[in-house]
Amino acid sequence: MKTLTLDAEYDCDFALFGLVSNSHDYTLAWSLNGGLRLRLVRQPDFVLHLVQQGPLAFSYYLHGTEAITLRLLRNRAILPSVLPKPFLAPDIREYDYLLQVYGGSDELAGIELLDRLTALPAVQYASELDPQELKYKENLIF
Repeated sequence: MKTLTLDAEYDCDFALFGLVSNSHDYTLAWSLNGGLRLRLVRQPDFVLHLVQQGPLAFSYYLHGTEAITLRLLRNRAILPSVLPKPFLAPDIREYDYLLQVYGGSDELAGIELLDRLTALPAVQYASELDPQELKYKENLIF
């Protein structure tokens, strides 16, 4: 029997930053709010429903204005899971948090934002990532 596969192309119109931090999610959000003059607000947990493995829940913070939207997502699932890789983006599991930036102005885009992120005491390491190169980029589109 012939099998058909669906090749879907996703439009990743956001900048993505990976953050390494040993802080709790609320402490990191508070630090980002102070250092970047944002208002990241806790949202209900983002739940990723996997067909055979069950749901995975991730903490989620949102800052939105007319010009820019930022999402801070925890990369590791909140609750224990039977999965060997309970990550939102398993191909970049070395990052504790992911920061998505939609839109953006001069001070919150690219190298400028990366410099400001690495200057924060709660962030040990930050890197800009290309979302098009991620294997599991569909997990970040919601």
